[in-house]
Amino acid sequence: MAQFFAIHSDNPQDRLIRQAADIVRNGGVIVYPTDSCYALGCRLGDKNAMEKILHIRKIDQKHHLTLMCGDLSELGIYAKVDNSQFRQLKAATPGSYTFILGATKEVPNRTMHPKRKTIGLRVPDNQIALALLQELGEPLLSCTLMLPEDDEPLTDPYEIRDRLEHSVDLVIDGGWCGTEPTTVIDMTDGTELIREGKGDKTLFGL
Repeated sequence: MAQFFAIHSDNPQDRLIRQAADIVRNGGVIVYPTDSCYALGCRLGDKNAMEKILHIRKIDQKHHLTLMCGDLSELGIYAKVDNSQFRQLKAATPGSYTFILGATKEVPNRTMHPKRKTIGLRVPDNQIALALLQELGEPLLSCTLMLPEDDEPLTDPYEIRDRLEHSVDLVIDGGWCGTEPTTVIDMTDGTELIREGKGDKTLFGL
């Protein structure tokens, strides 16, 4: 049975953030708010929890999972970023963007795209997500909470709890997130728009 935390969107309660981080550290899969949609998340190094997320979404490892990072310094540990890319990323983060970048050796093989050895990374503009990431001290392996039978992401935390109470360990109610996904930009070879979403693509000259 999933736990359910109502966390204040502007001033997240430290006690609940610590409890949520402990659930992740202990192998839990959580639902948490971001600046675009609700997301499923788990520890980067937890194979069983990752497989649980893939099962919930009914996706395979060819689907890009995302490393949700607390800041750009963390992003640089897990992705190969040159100086020019770093300046672009700095101008756009935190924000509703997912960047496809070459993965470093710090990223487990099972979380990368199997052929391209890339990973999706992002720094969310959401106080709950950032507080949780700061408490964890490492990225959350994540993907948008959109169930295979649905046409758009789930937005109501109570509906999320009803539908996933036996599949996840925690649902965080962080209020309304919306249904518009991130803008996805592939930076592995130039700058290519993969999906137009909430983030302003003109920041990248697209």
